[in-house]
Amino acid sequence: MIKVLVVDDSALVRKLLTKELNKQKDIEVVGTALNPYIAREKIAKLKPDVLTLDLEMPRMDGLSFLSKLMKHHPMPVVVVSSLTPQNSENALEALRLGAVDVICKPGSAYSTQNISREIIQAVRAASVARFDHNVSVPAPKQVSVNINNNDSYSSQARLKETTKKIVAIGASTGGTKALEVVLPALPYNLPGIVIVQHMPPVFTKSFADRLDTICKVSVKEAEDGDWIRPGQVLIAPGNYHMLVEKKGAKYYTKIKQGPPVHHHRPSVDVMFNSVAKAAGMNATGVILTGMGADGAKGLLAMKKEGAHTIGQDEDSCVVYGMPKVAHEVGAVLETQPLSKIAEAIIARTKEKVI
Repeated sequence: MIKVLVVDDSALVRKLLTKELNKQKDIEVVGTALNPYIAREKIAKLKPDVLTLDLEMPRMDGLSFLSKLMKHHPMPVVVVSSLTPQNSENALEALRLGAVDVICKPGSAYSTQNISREIIQAVRAASVARFDHNVSVPAPKQVSVNINNNDSYSSQARLKETTKKIVAIGASTGGTKALEVVLPALPYNLPGIVIVQHMPPVFTKSFADRLDTICKVSVKEAEDGDWIRPGQVLIAPGNYHMLVEKKGAKYYTKIKQGPPVHHHRPSVDVMFNSVAKAAGMNATGVILTGMGADGAKGLLAMKKEGAHTIGQDEDSCVVYGMPKVAHEVGAVLETQPLSKIAEAIIARTKEKVI
């Protein structure tokens, strides 16, 4: 049984979360708290396995509490946040501080049914999350600079490049931190990269903007029809599937709705399957930490079409779910720890392919 403590200053949210979580046979809400001071006492008394945490609370905000908690009593935390751009920035900071996942608060513009399911899944993932490995994450730069100009690689030069090779990356729980390790280690002249990271709407843009400040490659939230050019990373927008299509010698994004796959939109499988069809052996597929099975079948499809496939190893995953299933179905050709994923991508993209 997964014991959960719900921390939120809204009585309605506490009631809703308690009701939805207690419907599950493997989850029990052992207590609630309206602020971090009460939460601190109940953590000591009730010893919960997972904490759900609001960020906007009286007396002490959620980020301050999370920082203290991870320093003195690290434990799995799922942030439950309102769906606004400002809150998305705070939520990303919470992930940096050690939160396992970020979920939209009930009552947001997002479907309440979807939120309930995602909170339940996040709690289950958090209950098995690993806290025994430390990975350094680059801090964002304080000023906005064009890194690529320093490398004598202007945007005009990029436009003359072809985009025959492509890299596709899928991640879920723990993926935001994993991507903050992998992407800054990549050079500016790498083939175009597409990414599906399971995140709520609005959050993906803030996440892409933050990554853009710490990477040599350019990072943005994908839009329909974007050219996946060299030195460019495109992140699927929350609540939309992202597919890859080939037109001539170039790859482009297709952003669309459609039903969720594995309860996710965007889905890693949807992206990987499209990459298998569009790029075949010219693609590299990477599956990172995450709960569930999304991406395993799509990665296998990429492998069958001649793509090189890389899976994150168990020891460096926050949750060894998606890479595990991919490995079990025979989709993974190369297994690497998180610290070696960037190196593996670079090595593969330097190889000569058709």
